[in-house]
Amino acid sequence: MDLKLLAVMAVLAVATYAPFSQAKPISLVERCWCRSTVNTVPQRNIRELKFLHTPNCPFQVIAKLKNHKEVCINPETKWLQQYLKNALNKMKKSKQTN
Repeated sequence: MDLKLLAVMAVLAVATYAPFSQAKPISLVERCWCRSTVNTVPQRNIRELKFLHTPNCPFQVIAKLKNHKEVCINPETKWLQQYLKNALNKMKKSKQTN
């Protein structure tokens, strides 16, 4: 038997019986949504806010704008901190009245 043919058959045999991994490459798993943030976004242009907390990334705030763009907002921005504080207070009040 030819040596090349034997080598090809050995590789095919190993490839056929090797288990397939369902894991994603680490470069795709470890990526954060926000690579950079902005400090100034006119609040009137924001349609929706999304808050992401993933294990390997810092707290991320994504604003969907009225022009259908998405930008990452710095979570330390003053107006955003005040917005979150007001939202938490509103939630606490609604729980107390129920």
